[in-house]
Amino acid sequence: MSKPDFMSLTRAQFRQYILEHREDEEALHIYIDRFQSPNNKVFPAPQTIEDLENFPQLHQQHLEERYNQA
Repeated sequence: MSKPDFMSLTRAQFRQYILEHREDEEALHIYIDRFQSPNNKVFPAPQTIEDLENFPQLHQQHLEERYNQA
């Protein structure tokens, strides 16, 4: 079976291909490289109960920043 042209697939089509061909590591790496945004923020995992208590405020701040960018 030949592989599809990954660059011509939409994100939804590519995702479906990945789900149906979980053993295709090459496709997974191409998918990640193609759709990973360099602007994504990575937040550290909560380390304490206080971190978890502050999560709602951090989440709200993130949503507001996203809304303001749109």
